[in-house]
Amino acid sequence: MPPVRKQQAESIWSGANVLYFLIAFRVCNVLLIRTFFQPDEYFQSLEPAWDIAFGSSSGAWITWEWRERLRSSLHPFLFAAVYRLTASITDALYLEAATRAELLLAAPKLLQASFAATTDYFIWKLAMKAYGRDSKASSAALFLTVISPWQWFCSTRTLSNSLETTLTTIALWLWPLRNDPKQPGSNATRLRTALALAAIATVLRPTNAIIWIVMAVYTAAPGKDINLTRALWTLAVECREAVISGVSIVAISLVSDRLYYGDWTFPPLRFIHFNVVQSLAVFYGRNRPDYYLTEGLPLLLTTTLPLAAWGCWSAFSNNKSYSNNCRKVTRPLAISVFVFITIMSLIGHKEVRFIYPLLPGLLVLAAGPFAQFFSPLLVPRLAIKKIFLLGFVAVNVGLALYISRVHQRGVIDVVHYLRHSHELKSPTKNSTVMFMMPCHSTPWRSHLVYPNIDARALTCEPPLNVPIEARSSYLDEADQFYEDPIDWMHEHMEDLDSLAKRQSSAAIDIHQDKAQWPEYLVFFEQLEPTIREYLAKTAYRQCWRGFNTHWHDDWRRQGDVVVWRLDECV
Repeated sequence: MPPVRKQQAESIWSGANVLYFLIAFRVCNVLLIRTFFQPDEYFQSLEPAWDIAFGSSSGAWITWEWRERLRSSLHPFLFAAVYRLTASITDALYLEAATRAELLLAAPKLLQASFAATTDYFIWKLAMKAYGRDSKASSAALFLTVISPWQWFCSTRTLSNSLETTLTTIALWLWPLRNDPKQPGSNATRLRTALALAAIATVLRPTNAIIWIVMAVYTAAPGKDINLTRALWTLAVECREAVISGVSIVAISLVSDRLYYGDWTFPPLRFIHFNVVQSLAVFYGRNRPDYYLTEGLPLLLTTTLPLAAWGCWSAFSNNKSYSNNCRKVTRPLAISVFVFITIMSLIGHKEVRFIYPLLPGLLVLAAGPFAQFFSPLLVPRLAIKKIFLLGFVAVNVGLALYISRVHQRGVIDVVHYLRHSHELKSPTKNSTVMFMMPCHSTPWRSHLVYPNIDARALTCEPPLNVPIEARSSYLDEADQFYEDPIDWMHEHMEDLDSLAKRQSSAAIDIHQDKAQWPEYLVFFEQLEPTIREYLAKTAYRQCWRGFNTHWHDDWRRQGDVVVWRLDECV
């Protein structure tokens, strides 16, 4: 490349410009997402954050995990600060209620977009550390993270797993190379920062510790190029910095949790006790031991999976295209993938997002083979490789758009509909809503916003105080409802004769034992025949219907999302 063109290329691909591009890209990403993924996106971050920011009267839904002190408050405190700042700005500018609601809805998304962009940026930096600053493989890593459907779908969601992945990526970039004379002894600051970030990630998700145990053991382990004295010195430095960083982060966590819970508590230990010792995690599903190999990794990586497998093999082989310094980065990444997957496969309850912190390392591992196979990068000479590349991009872009714009969008659209309907009323009036759906099927106060939207949903509390031998017969409220919806409504809702005699101005209590019928009923299409049969002689009529998904593995969530209203529709 001529010197002038090379200089222009280097200026375009400077670190600052790449970061600006990634921030803009992820802001577009987060604003384009219209679908539902996991309840934890809302109930393990935004709901407690809303409660912190606006108080217990704001209507936030605090789940059993927070009542049992299983979650760290560090994560929701971030979003609570954003909520308070946004509310203060809207109050200072005297913005109308609807505009304030839209800004409160967008604020945590924009914060998460910055975390997502940071993840992308440090995946690129980590690839530079492995393959070299001006290498094609580092550019390939940047391309792979931008084109990744999982990154598009998940990185901008307010899950603790997403922030965990951001912290893990930065810490991996900071982590010292094995047998590097400049590290860790002479550059303890980088190691200390890496360990501090690792400690925060571990407080958020205790399983993250597996990655750092692998990294520490690999870095300190003696080998043909590391003598025992050097290995012991490295291990001593790691232990010293781990204590300094760990104690600092634990102290911050303890103070944060003391402020939130009102007592001294350490959620990671309680998390392990409830989910591992008491095996309560399997209440939410048990998966096959091979789940992560046959479903988890394919969903996480999609078309990048064979390249990541190739990259793992290359990290252990004597591939001449990989330098010794490259292997010092890629080999521990590959080992951490194997160890993490092995240990997580022993736990009964499995989800793809639990292995999300492995994605940065896997993309870096895949970047080398990608750059080799599609060389020259993105403009391969062979026609067959051009076809493969076009297919690679088309599959990933098409999948990203489908899962972020189409699949399970009705459960998001419906809360927007309810909020907008409420905004057309007088601000002093209440709206009452009953969600006859499996628990946590929709977002809650983070999307409903207004505290005078009085809503109730079916719950799914786990068998906290039920003996192990009796858990197989335990049914939560949602299970009881779906076992016989008509019997449940007859037992738990007011008599339909009382509904017919109700005065329009009467106050409605949807939370009492024999709940009064609300203004709105929300349910999935598969329940519609049952609702129509039971409420045929009432004034309930359909007022909104929204497409949700073409398919769903839960029969209770099949079909459109339907809203019935007790009187004239808005």
